[in-house]
Amino acid sequence: MERYSVFALTAVLAVVFAILASLAQILAWQVILWIASAAMLALFVVGIRDLIQSRHSILRNYPVIGHMRWLFEGIRPEIRQYLIESDEDEEPFSREARSLVYQRSKNVEDKKPFGTHEHVYDPGYAWMTHSVATKHVEDWDFRVEVGGSECRQPYDISLYNVSAMSFGALSGNAITALNTGARMGGFAHDTGEGGISRYHRAGGGDLIFQVGTGYFGCRDKNGNFSPKLFQEQAADPQVKMIELKLSQGAKPGHGGMLPAAKITPEIAEARHVPMDEDCISPPSHSAFSTPLEMVDFIGQLRELSGGKPVGFKLCIGHRREFMCIVKAMLETGIYPDFIVVDGSEGGTGAAPLEFSNHMGMPLQDGLAIVHNTLIGAGVRDRIRIGASGKVVSAFDICRTLAMGADWCNSARGFMFAVGCIQAQACHTNECPAGVATQDKLRQRAVNVTDKSVRVANFHRNTLKAVAHMIGAAGLEYPGEISPYHFNFRQKMGETIEGDLIFNPIPVNSLIDGTCEVEALMSRWRRARADSFERPERIAVHRPGHKVRRAVERPPAEPAAGGGGDAAQADA
Repeated sequence: MERYSVFALTAVLAVVFAILASLAQILAWQVILWIASAAMLALFVVGIRDLIQSRHSILRNYPVIGHMRWLFEGIRPEIRQYLIESDEDEEPFSREARSLVYQRSKNVEDKKPFGTHEHVYDPGYAWMTHSVATKHVEDWDFRVEVGGSECRQPYDISLYNVSAMSFGALSGNAITALNTGARMGGFAHDTGEGGISRYHRAGGGDLIFQVGTGYFGCRDKNGNFSPKLFQEQAADPQVKMIELKLSQGAKPGHGGMLPAAKITPEIAEARHVPMDEDCISPPSHSAFSTPLEMVDFIGQLRELSGGKPVGFKLCIGHRREFMCIVKAMLETGIYPDFIVVDGSEGGTGAAPLEFSNHMGMPLQDGLAIVHNTLIGAGVRDRIRIGASGKVVSAFDICRTLAMGADWCNSARGFMFAVGCIQAQACHTNECPAGVATQDKLRQRAVNVTDKSVRVANFHRNTLKAVAHMIGAAGLEYPGEISPYHFNFRQKMGETIEGDLIFNPIPVNSLIDGTCEVEALMSRWRRARADSFERPERIAVHRPGHKVRRAVERPPAEPAAGGGGDAAQADA
């Protein structure tokens, strides 16, 4: 019966406080005691409700006190972050990484005393090799020219840029701060699939216009791609490149839905969607379904944009499917100007746990596939590669360049620069920092003037750190970084040089059949330019497996208000 003790105690205290209040001679004490009695009585009423309700078993067995569960569940991330988590714990970013961003964005000292916290003898530890003959690299504003022979408006993109984040996922103030910072620092800002909002335009910074599966900002009334609307958007001088989104690392192969109740007039304006309908992001494109159709679509986007650089973004899944796209390039002679590889460690406002944890290829592996396939097909020199996925430090950038990237993008790094504290409440509309919310009061916390300066500071100081690292390695330009400059520990006493892990295959080796990496060669043979399907069809279902569609399904229960999470709601 001890589980009812707190419930019983509320009744006892309500009576005791009421008696003491009636006996008290001093008015102030009477008021305090009556308030205490009323509070205990209110808790007693809550306990009665807990006993009567049938939704939550915990509350029926532990009336009143059971509510503490939801309280502690609600503040668990903060408790862990501030009191338990070590500097090296990646949840998903370590405090050390976040502190580095905060320091560089605020333009304050980012040096570290007393040695590394890294476990340098643990498997997986990596380091960059340095040279005795160091270089002094003064110019840190590193740029990469993007735009092939078919491109009439090439763009010199910065080595480090803001990755795709939509207005709607981020607040208007956060978007404006990011774009203003991009203008101040001379780097690019990817719009994300939510279209170009008034907040993107307000900052005046360079934009990468992302075209997602919902074709937001360039769609007709039926949700199909509208060439006319796309041409109008792409003609904006602020738009420097066009990015066709195939998938993102945090939830590859998964669409999304923004309920009508959450669509504001500003979101409707940016996305060209009605406010009284759910906004659907399909898992795949309707404008094409085969590799040949896809590269034709890329060619169409380039023509409609007036010859601006056009590429696509994806998280690698089936390696053969990427090779299908490359074969379509070779067959048609239509090449993207760039490819952005997103790793499965990438983030998003909301994704199913299974997708975040177990779908898609991590960045290092995916980047190696893309880089090697383009080399083996003899087209690497025509296509630039961007990369994204937990790239927040100069070391992250240098390592990613060594594995084949030409430039890097970061989303959460720049979110930290505008004030994100990794509260992981992005999907609740209750971001405590005002970054990932549409709540007007909450987003007022983001001071655009201050945060835009921090965004520019973070970009500048990070690239300065890149300059220092390549100089220490005896190099003058980031493009000189190779896998050779990195070592990776496999186990105690055993390390391996990066070129033995990420060594590129010979040029044209996939074309002439001389590639010795069988995992690549076998998939290249099976890849087809006219279809993403496997050449040999396999049984979809094992014998006896079938899908049964129920005539009636019980309605899905909404998450309870206490914990705000379906998993927490019915324990």
